[in-house]
Amino acid sequence: MSLFNVATLAGRYLLFVCLFGLTACGFRLQGSYEYPAGMANTFIDAKDRYTPFYRDLSIALEQGGVNLKKSPLDADAVVRIGRDETGQRVLTTSGRNVPEEYDVYYRISYSVFLDGTQVVSSRSLSREQDYTFDATEKLGKDREAEEIRAAISKDLARQVTYELSQLK
Repeated sequence: MSLFNVATLAGRYLLFVCLFGLTACGFRLQGSYEYPAGMANTFIDAKDRYTPFYRDLSIALEQGGVNLKKSPLDADAVVRIGRDETGQRVLTTSGRNVPEEYDVYYRISYSVFLDGTQVVSSRSLSREQDYTFDATEKLGKDREAEEIRAAISKDLARQVTYELSQLK
């Protein structure tokens, strides 16, 4: 056996031991949750299926092994999104009444039904973050606002999926 083969074999063994150790202690990637068996087939009831939050929640649930159904009749669980709104508002203006700082916000509310029984009554969550604005950098600042909105949406979806994973 060559030295290269011995090093490769030792590397594989070390990798196996590390992976086994991580799984044995219960390690999972962040955002990867186990959901109750009653959520195996879930329908997301939302007025608008094209919002960032809806998309992020759908992706997170599917990555967690949940089968998303197109109809509540085919589902054992229903996640009802009552509110899903985002926007921005002016926080500060200059002496010439030009916006200098904005606040990007995202608000959601949801409830959960398992086998027709409401297990989570309407729960509201919101996040906001401000950013400075410079009219000479309008395109860049518009992009910054969209990135903030996307990050907030992912954070809200992560919180909702965590709370869903804690259902008994």
